[in-house]
Amino acid sequence: MKNIYAFEHKEDYEKYEAIIQRMSLNLKEYQCHLQDRYQLNILPKGIVWTSHELAINTFSSIPIPAFTNKDLIYISPDLHNWRKLFLQQLEGNTLPDIERFYENFSEKHLLVILAHELTHHSDLFLDEFDDEREDSIWFEEGMCFYLPRRLLLSEKEFNEITFIENTLVETFKDQFGNHSLNEFGKCAYEGTLTSIMFDYWRSYLAVKDLVDKQKDKNPLVLFSEYKSWHDHGRKTPLTEYFHVNI
Repeated sequence: MKNIYAFEHKEDYEKYEAIIQRMSLNLKEYQCHLQDRYQLNILPKGIVWTSHELAINTFSSIPIPAFTNKDLIYISPDLHNWRKLFLQQLEGNTLPDIERFYENFSEKHLLVILAHELTHHSDLFLDEFDDEREDSIWFEEGMCFYLPRRLLLSEKEFNEITFIENTLVETFKDQFGNHSLNEFGKCAYEGTLTSIMFDYWRSYLAVKDLVDKQKDKNPLVLFSEYKSWHDHGRKTPLTEYFHVNI
């Protein structure tokens, strides 16, 4: 993959050069794991490193400065703005533990976000980026968080982010949780960061729960069942097929 730098000023690139180099290097091991075990057969053409403002206002219109657009991954390495962004998710709720976590949102967790975008390129996911299907988006998005968190974070860090997102789901479920995961993104029309992120949180929790129920806690077993569901014509919603109730 090429590293592509899209900053308006040379000083912006210089400011983030060190973190970009570290994240690029640290992504390599995870990339190799995906290639060895999770059918990452074709890499994206490159990672576009850019500013928070350009990511959300020029390269896309979503308020999250990390996304995949076909053959390219776009991401901002600006930890300061990532921390501000994630604190906005609380929408004024007083949640001290979560506030502390996001105030200290780490480079390792940003690496997880980058790895999330790379995971989308695994051929184990059966829908293409331009497919109109929507009934399994939750599985792909949840797995794209589960795998990098399980592989890149320590057990303590993994449990911490799980606690954080479980608490956020409980906090906002009455406001944003009145639809099935098969309708992933339904509340995005609310226009808030929290309405968008809500389904990502519960998709991750659903996938984690499904993996935990496997005898060997092997995500590949879930991928096999997911493929069987697809090959047999998707006759039931994927949540029903997996008995998901989140």
